[in-house]
Amino acid sequence: MDRQLHGRGALFDTDPAGLAPRLVGLRPYRHLSHAPEHEPPAGPPFLVLSGARGLGKSAVLEELKAAYTGHTPVALIDCADAQFAAPPAERPAESWSPVAQALLVLAELLTEPVTGAGGIAFPRLMAGLLAVAAGGWRNADSERMRREVDRILLLNEGGTPMGFAGRWAGKVAAKVVAAATGSDAVLAGAIEATLESMTEGLAGRRHRREAQWYRTYPGSGDNAKRGLILLSGHFQAGGSSRRHAERHLVRALLADLTDAYTGVLPRMRRLGRPLVLLDNAQERAGRGLMTAVLQDRAAGFTDRTAFVAALRGDGRTVLPGAVRRTLPEVARRTEWAPDDAEPFSRALLVPLPPLGPDDALHIVGAICGGVQVPPRLPAAVHRLTGGNPLGIVLLAEAAAQHPERATVLGELLTAPLRPHDGRRGGGRGHGDSPAYAELLARLVPADRLDELTVLAAAHDHGSACALADALLADDFGSSAVRALQTRLAAEGLPGTPGQFVGDPFVRTLLLLRLHLADADHARWRTAHETLIAHCTPPGTPPDPQGGGPGDGQPGGAAGGPAGGSDAFRLQHELALGRTESAVTRLRGAFPVLDARAWLRILRTVASAPYLHAHDDEGRDFGGRGDRRTAVALGRTDARLPVPDGIDTAGAELHLRIRRLLHAVWQLSDPLVLPDPRVADRLRFELEQLSDLRPAGNAVLWRASRDWPAAALAGRPLPDPRTRESPDGGDGDDDGEDADDRNGDGTNG
Repeated sequence: MDRQLHGRGALFDTDPAGLAPRLVGLRPYRHLSHAPEHEPPAGPPFLVLSGARGLGKSAVLEELKAAYTGHTPVALIDCADAQFAAPPAERPAESWSPVAQALLVLAELLTEPVTGAGGIAFPRLMAGLLAVAAGGWRNADSERMRREVDRILLLNEGGTPMGFAGRWAGKVAAKVVAAATGSDAVLAGAIEATLESMTEGLAGRRHRREAQWYRTYPGSGDNAKRGLILLSGHFQAGGSSRRHAERHLVRALLADLTDAYTGVLPRMRRLGRPLVLLDNAQERAGRGLMTAVLQDRAAGFTDRTAFVAALRGDGRTVLPGAVRRTLPEVARRTEWAPDDAEPFSRALLVPLPPLGPDDALHIVGAICGGVQVPPRLPAAVHRLTGGNPLGIVLLAEAAAQHPERATVLGELLTAPLRPHDGRRGGGRGHGDSPAYAELLARLVPADRLDELTVLAAAHDHGSACALADALLADDFGSSAVRALQTRLAAEGLPGTPGQFVGDPFVRTLLLLRLHLADADHARWRTAHETLIAHCTPPGTPPDPQGGGPGDGQPGGAAGGPAGGSDAFRLQHELALGRTESAVTRLRGAFPVLDARAWLRILRTVASAPYLHAHDDEGRDFGGRGDRRTAVALGRTDARLPVPDGIDTAGAELHLRIRRLLHAVWQLSDPLVLPDPRVADRLRFELEQLSDLRPAGNAVLWRASRDWPAAALAGRPLPDPRTRESPDGGDGDDDGEDADDRNGDGTNG
């Protein structure tokens, strides 16, 4: 791949061949044929690449365009482009649709000559699009008609000698305009002039045959003119009638493409298949084109065209019957066969996976070049982004532009960024935007950015509604929250257990934006105070120091039936710098809660964001710096008090759990590089705790190895496990946690 598109070799490899050369029948970047994998009657699958924003779907399409331009006809359109959203100001809506506009643009792109062969002509599509356009000419001026006619007629340029096409188009345009303006029957006159021009001697026998293609239109009575009039009428009627007409227009495009490959000479000159690329195919233009092609192929209409579409989301609602494969599964063979009873099975839906750690290493190294960055930066970038290609690239660019900030990813995200691709999506002014703003502008729906910024702190529908009541407009209630949940899921960002915004990278960016929403972090504090109140059991008196029921009692917050809710409450207290309540509850629960559940609660609580500096007592003092390392390493033990009324062993356990909590908090923070000293302290503290819990020794000891290793490797802390032990045993913990179905110490 000339552009170093990392992690997508399954698509572009040549030896052995990846999916693209097998689909197109050409090797990328070379005018060398490759045996296509699928031939009629089934033909090639309609390849659909799916996934959330930022996974590189558009980059893959751009790479495909670059790989095959000049070797075979290629067309790439973005179905989300404004030209496919609404008709031009002077064009009546009844004579325009996103699908018709997309067909016009695709044909214009496909007319370009390629190696060994001239351009392709589209006479069938030209006639159909003229009939559709003529349906809106009743009150049009001649200049507008001429502009529209000129553009559509030039679709036939590919099959004519150089210079002749323009003269022929001008002649036909004059006939069409004259017929349309000199008769009450505007549509009939325009169609008749078009057909006459196509059957003139100079147009050739082939064009005369193509002009009669619409004789087979349903209801035409073997009359091409009647067929085009019916097509125009169906198009203007809208609804299912328009979809019927659009399907015939798509069929006309594919028939014209097939003609270009028919005959001995074209087959000798043209290698591979024509390639049509549709970005953002979830939009109306893309959905209409996909449906029409798939329905026609299921009905027995064959074509030679290779389609590759990029679809936001998982495609389950857009293509409910599509055949699904992973990218590794199609790397060498697709193993695809359509179901004759299901048109959508003609689509092969392949989710684009995130990139791996090695890909992040290569991308950061290539972008940063000679700039000195910390060795752990690539792994930390991969952990933060979850392998999101856009996130890796923009963070690497931020590090190259601000190497002095590369030790803290939070500092990189707030640094001004000049994206290499020239886009300026995140700022409202003329200067460079912070990196987090650029990322959010490309990763989340722009019209719901403010609402998502608030709701990112929520864990579920109920907590999201509580935040909406406190911080969003009055009309953004429960139904609006559900609608936003549905939209996020459709875009590939479904919620996960415990998180309203399921993607950790996107959630981190949104929380950073919430924290920076105002200078004094007022909205940040309000959001977390709201969620603390939401997670507090009814009748519990407020505690300004972050306390609550069950201090030091195993049956209280962390260990009782409300353990999951209380873990979230402690997490929000931690986000505000209140640490002692969490330490007290974890200390009280440690002797009685099974080890796996206790570790899961610790991990949940310590996943709190740390976006501003705290002093030794946990108060936000508005400065910079990370105090967690000092606490984790025990440097503050002498200064930070332990609760009154506990014995020496309890005080020692309290200090140990405080150090452990801050160690996990620092090492699981995606915005900082993991500190090896803290990782070593985490290992030691978990080892010491394992000696205090014989029944849970295996669980705690295993975590003392797994958690530091994962943190230093740039991976999330894994779920506590016990089945593998270093001495070859099964590592069982005497059945502990056998009934822990909720992962929080409860089995409800």
